[in-house]
Amino acid sequence: MNSPNFVILYVASPADSSAFYTRLLGKPPIENSPTFAMFALDSGVMLGLWASAGVQPAAGPAGGSELAFVVPDAAAVDARLQDWQRLGLPILQTPSTMDFGYTFTAADPDGHRLRVFAPAARG
Repeated sequence: MNSPNFVILYVASPADSSAFYTRLLGKPPIENSPTFAMFALDSGVMLGLWASAGVQPAAGPAGGSELAFVVPDAAAVDARLQDWQRLGLPILQTPSTMDFGYTFTAADPDGHRLRVFAPAARG
């Protein structure tokens, strides 16, 4: 079985979301139209932003998904938090330790969660 190659988020405005993710990821989309934008992530996975009004079959309301960004340690979590606060991202969860590691959560313009975490040591 193949692994997924694409993550698609349903968004209210692909133009607004494309501008947001261009700032967040530090790179422009490789595809951009009025109803869809796509980013090539460093991991090889593609991130698509599709206008929720045109999704077939119809989708529920935009938002409600989570993208996770793994970083090497707690200092990198704190540094990313500072970077994202400078960009004006809403912070939904301040840094805290959870079962899986040290983490915080922000949100994109459609309410999709953006989680940054440093995995807990396995022992």
